[in-house]
Amino acid sequence: MQVTATDAKNRFGYYCSQAKIEPVVIEKDGRPDTVLIDFAEYQALKSAARRQSLEQRKKEFEEKYREWFEWQNRQIEERGLWCEGIVGWDERT
Repeated sequence: MQVTATDAKNRFGYYCSQAKIEPVVIEKDGRPDTVLIDFAEYQALKSAARRQSLEQRKKEFEEKYREWFEWQNRQIEERGLWCEGIVGWDERT
């Protein structure tokens, strides 16, 4: 649904109700300017963006530190874990 900014201003309550059914595109100067959507849909979009952002940051982190990870893994394979012989306080007896 597309409406003018003036119409959206004059019939705001109606278009809020319509936004629960479908997005309402508000035009300003004949061009799409704003979209009115249901709050649940907005939350879903934000959640999807956060997930995508987290996935992208994880990928960038892994690429940035790939060589270090590989080096650490080689060290562990060659020498073992530095803490393999550690015993907890309650396990000493």
